[in-house]
Amino acid sequence: RWCKDYAGKGNGPLFVECRTYRYHGHSMSDPGVTYRDREEINEMRKTKDCIELVKSRIVEAGWASAEELKAIEKGIRKEVDAEIEAAKKHPLPEEEELKAIE
Repeated sequence: RWCKDYAGKGNGPLFVECRTYRYHGHSMSDPGVTYRDREEINEMRKTKDCIELVKSRIVEAGWASAEELKAIEKGIRKEVDAEIEAAKKHPLPEEEELKAIE
């Protein structure tokens, strides 16, 4: 909210750094557990997951309750699932259409 207000008042853009943790390997051939153990991954999920941290901060600030956030997330998942099903019903584009440059 502070960033939005700051930029909205004409103060210019801001740089927001978000530190994340990759729970999975780099590719299908990299399970991601050869250079770290499952305990580390689970600990990071519990203590440093950026999504969970933001959720808890939203609740702590009183901007929404945990139940409201859960309902929002459920609605988003439902919307995404519906869009996926709708996309599956459409035919794939022709090869020439994929190569077209507009």
